[in-house]
Amino acid sequence: MSEIQNLSRRVFIRNVGLASGGLILGCNYSLFSKAIEEGNLTEFNPNLFVQLNSDGSLIIVAARSEMGNGVRTSLTSVVADEMEADWNKVVVKQAVGDAKYGDQNTDGSRSVANFYDTMRKMGAMARMMLISAAAKKWQVAENECIAQNHFIIHSSGKKVGYGELVDIVTTLPIPTNITYKNPKDFKYIGKNLKSIDVKDFANGSAVFGIDKRLPNMKVVAIVRCPVTFGTVKSFDKTAAMKIKGVEDVIEIPRIEKPFGPLGGIAVIATNTWAAFKGREALEIQWNYGKNEGYDSEKYMIELTERVHEAGKTEKEIGDVNKAFGEAAKVIESTFQLPHLAHAPMEVPNAVAWVQGDRCEVWAPTQSPQSAKEEVVAYLGTSADKVTINVTFLGGGFGRKSKPDYIVEAAMVSKAIKAPVQVVWTREDDIKHGYYHTVSAQYMKASLDAQGNVTGWLHRSAFPSIMSTFKPGTDYPAGWEASSADVPFDIKNFKIESGQAPAMVRIGWMRSVINILHGFSINVFADELAHATKQDPLEFRLKLIGSDRIEDTKNPIKYNTARLKNVLKLAAKNANWTKPLPKGHAYGLAVHYSFNSYVASVVEVSMVNDKVKVHNVYTVIDCGTAVNKNTIKAQLEGAAVFGMSIAYYGKITAKDGAIEQNSYSDYRMIRMNEAPKVHVEIVESTEKPTGVGEPGVPVIAPAIINAVFKLTGKRYYNLPLSDYDLV
Repeated sequence: MSEIQNLSRRVFIRNVGLASGGLILGCNYSLFSKAIEEGNLTEFNPNLFVQLNSDGSLIIVAARSEMGNGVRTSLTSVVADEMEADWNKVVVKQAVGDAKYGDQNTDGSRSVANFYDTMRKMGAMARMMLISAAAKKWQVAENECIAQNHFIIHSSGKKVGYGELVDIVTTLPIPTNITYKNPKDFKYIGKNLKSIDVKDFANGSAVFGIDKRLPNMKVVAIVRCPVTFGTVKSFDKTAAMKIKGVEDVIEIPRIEKPFGPLGGIAVIATNTWAAFKGREALEIQWNYGKNEGYDSEKYMIELTERVHEAGKTEKEIGDVNKAFGEAAKVIESTFQLPHLAHAPMEVPNAVAWVQGDRCEVWAPTQSPQSAKEEVVAYLGTSADKVTINVTFLGGGFGRKSKPDYIVEAAMVSKAIKAPVQVVWTREDDIKHGYYHTVSAQYMKASLDAQGNVTGWLHRSAFPSIMSTFKPGTDYPAGWEASSADVPFDIKNFKIESGQAPAMVRIGWMRSVINILHGFSINVFADELAHATKQDPLEFRLKLIGSDRIEDTKNPIKYNTARLKNVLKLAAKNANWTKPLPKGHAYGLAVHYSFNSYVASVVEVSMVNDKVKVHNVYTVIDCGTAVNKNTIKAQLEGAAVFGMSIAYYGKITAKDGAIEQNSYSDYRMIRMNEAPKVHVEIVESTEKPTGVGEPGVPVIAPAIINAVFKLTGKRYYNLPLSDYDLV
């Protein structure tokens, strides 16, 4: 971030931002609140994220969305720590969607990573100004004063509360040179801080999107074409209108944008039950369109054929063909992974009220700014006339960063001139989402007589996320292909991509492309270890090679020593070499994603020919750990999420329509299947990196590797439910 300028309280901040393009502290916004500008000195509002009131209460703004990721606690605690604030006096205020807060898209495991330095600066700036105010009040030198737990204390022992300084501090200039706390003095950062929202979650007062109510609000259920991008040919609403509570039935068009609604028939009712029953009574004829013939089973055959042919070269080092020709042994394997759905507990929903050229929205969204842009574009109005209020999210996993469901609410509200709540059913969510990509992968490696890997070929074919943004895209984007760029010390190495057109909407899901590449790379490495009669742990460490810093374009350089360290720690925590009970086995996997290093060892057994996971030992190196309680929770959740993928995750299509309906046939791990998850967080002073997603890719391959050790059979395709193993 650029240095904050020495500005008076009546001067605007102008485009002070992160080099990454993420944060803008303000765009022509006053440093101070309107009340202060007008002379009402009851609060201290030095920047967009901090407001100190004269009673000592402290409001800290959270600009990212809370969906179980703990972001409202983690980011605000960084401000509070640097400010030396009393956590008991902190109130968190959720930011509306607004460019002045910078990038508010809560995905990519970037919230703490991108905002950590900014939040420290906001807190430190406020602390320094409070010290200056106390020094001015007492007519003493600033270096005689310290901040401590919501007080400024003078070396003589006298002290003054933060709230008592509001009338002075609002007259001071913004400091130019920011002084930060010594990390050894942190009292919130790096600790196990309880969620600031836990009480509201526990007593039911927390407002999720689906809880929102407005006076005279109508409830809307929408029927969408079973085939992606299909349209309405005709419909008969006669039977639907006879349902008590149904008030109207209208058609809404498809909007051909990345996050545009699919279109369909909207049933407007006085309550959810009537809306759902009304849609069941509709008679609709569809134009299925070009995707009517999509058959996921046949499509997988096509992808698999493609990865057995030469593809587009994404990266090449040395000469893999020469290595294969000179090898003592060549190992080849093919992997197939299906589409996946996000399936968050809270289905997509949104409340919208369009009044003339203005619109206000309340929604569980990961990307309020994207939602705002889409609503503004649909209504043909200006950004200042659209407000996106962010509620709590009952899970997101990437689905709720696509605001099609929010635009639907705006469309219907505009049409009927009333506030509405659009509520998707679970079936809607499963059948009409943005799916994690289907894939086929071909792996080939050459081994010398000593069991060293001399060549490595990784060829993938999968519909790209970019197809959602640019229809017709049928090769992966560079970042999608690069996740196959393993950190192994192999002299001959090649990555290729096969052609793969998209037949459904493709979207990012928790861990994104690392799911498929993390799976194939870890299972294949285990297969190579077995082929060379080497311990999987020792083989993996040798494959990673010497300690080195990889020369990447990323400002955060890849460090092989950190990758090996998490692998060693996970093995140590599991006691990798210890004899296990009869019928039990360990499997391991390690992966680098979102700039973080994660390894997991899982303990499994076969109970009545079913896979049972007993323990998961996960270690993460995510740089500076801001809130260990949240990190632990995220990795526990990642273990269950990864197990759900391994056990049950599979979306299929027949005649263009998604075949799965609900949690009954798109299963999640249930309580009786959940293992004990042991988490270690590596102590580090490096920059914070991702946490929410990097724990997912290691779980499925570690399970597969453990099952192989038990049964001697290796599974290259998921889910395990296809083999009746769960």
